Amino acid sequence: APASFLTLMDIAHSLHSADEPKAVTLAFITDEVEGWDRYLQSRDVPIRHPLKSDRAKAHEGFVALDPAGYFLEFERFNPHPENDRLLPLLGEINPLRTGIPDNLPLSATILWLYYKQTALAEHFLAKQLGLELLVDQSFAKVCAAGGSSFIGPVQAGVGLHAYAPEKLVTVGLITGDLPGWRAHLQAIPAFGLQTLDVDDVAGRVEFFYGSDPENYLWEFEFYPAAPGNERLRDLL
Repeated sequence: APASFLTLMDIAHSLHSADEPKAVTLAFITDEVEGWDRYLQSRDVPIRHPLKSDRAKAHEGFVALDPAGYFLEFERFNPHPENDRLLPLLGEINPLRTGIPDNLPLSATILWLYYKQTALAEHFLAKQLGLELLVDQSFAKVCAAGGSSFIGPVQAGVGLHAYAPEKLVTVGLITGDLPGWRAHLQAIPAFGLQTLDVDDVAGRVEFFYGSDPENYLWEFEFYPAAPGNERLRDLL
């Protein structure tokens, strides 16, 4: 997909239970980290890790908490050898200008996922899903997932979260070839396919899902030409 999307779902209609740990961080990539910090503090949004600006570092940012307790990171990647493969891609993205004061921009997202064995996670992302590794931070990696969307496996306990067997998060990937992905992943033992048949939700989305080697849920979705999907299909 050319863009990243965030889906908010009622827990009662999800694949999860409310007591599962929120072992995930959603990072918003922006050049206006300081502006976002000032704005969120002016709105009394709780800050979990404050901003420490240092342009000499490969990346800098801060972490806020959303109303449900999820970690939201606002991060800037600076010119640095570590970012040589990422920055050209970020430079091609037209930032989204938000509707808040000063139209603060967002360029991309990174979904940070926390693993006990990052080597297994990296193998799954690179070999089974075919995602390209762009950044190696030693304890964390950044992989391209398409357009403005990136996925980052992190060593649990070193990053912002400890390891959790269950996770209150589903990673969704949108595709135009749902049968192809289902056949591909069904043949991979490391992917715990949990729906053998494609589910259809009121004709507006078809999907299947399964779990990766450390039990993160991954959902593969196709949005047909149906009433209500017009805007999303335009973006896709």
